[in-house]
Amino acid sequence: MPVLFKRSWSDRIVDGGIYTILALFGLLTLFPLYYVVIVSFTPYTEVLRNGGFLLIPHTLTLDAFKVIFTSGVVPRALGVTLLVTVLGTALNLAVTTLLAYPLSKKFLPGRNAVLMGIVFTMLFSGGLIPTFLTVKMTGLMNTIWALIIPGLVSTFNMLIMKTYFESLPQEVEEAAKVDGCGDVATLVKIVLPLSMPIMATLGLFYGVTHWNAYFPGIMYLNDRSLYPLQVVLRNMIITPSVSQELAVPQTQLSALPPESIKMATVVVAIVPVMLVYPFLQKYFIKGMLIGAVKG
Repeated sequence: MPVLFKRSWSDRIVDGGIYTILALFGLLTLFPLYYVVIVSFTPYTEVLRNGGFLLIPHTLTLDAFKVIFTSGVVPRALGVTLLVTVLGTALNLAVTTLLAYPLSKKFLPGRNAVLMGIVFTMLFSGGLIPTFLTVKMTGLMNTIWALIIPGLVSTFNMLIMKTYFESLPQEVEEAAKVDGCGDVATLVKIVLPLSMPIMATLGLFYGVTHWNAYFPGIMYLNDRSLYPLQVVLRNMIITPSVSQELAVPQTQLSALPPESIKMATVVVAIVPVMLVYPFLQKYFIKGMLIGAVKG
């Protein structure tokens, strides 16, 4: 029979203090998100009455969301962001897999030299101006490809995927080759089905990066119709006139505070990621552990 030790009062007090501190830190972390959501649903008069700061609104309204979705700018930017995120993540995973899988094989000729060259890019880069000139000279300016191709492969993500491939049992691949599978068939039919955790993990990494990216849009896009959502949100925050950015008459915004419209756009920008993450969480944890233990 296991011996059950009764916890002393001092241990319980210490545990209570730890839980209290963690709860406070959790509240401090969640409060900015809570405040953003509350302000986005708060009427203009109530915001003014509370001096721009409130915890519990008395009335709620969807006017801010109606404005941003009827303006045409935010829905178009949201569509661009969705396209870049889906297409970019798919290409990221495809190219990263095609690079990581051969490099996971120790018999690959020149493997160490290629790995050293790739790792070198983690420490040193060409810089902002050479990157901009490369994008310009390759004809990617003012296209959605400028938001995808320059960051097609992350060295860090590629190394994680390579480590994951190295952790897979080699006997499975050898059995597939005995059955007549070539390298491509082995990768598609055997390796990829066994690599769903790392695919989901890196897909989340790449997807969140594309979703939150605004700097490439500022650097490489002059056509406002191609602006992703984060660039529109950034312009709304720094420009004095929200109506000018949304291309709607000022009279339509007279009943709404600019803060409510900005916060509503922030909510639209963060909700999709929050909805997707719970479905990928188990793969995320498993993929990170397996991809990081064996080196």
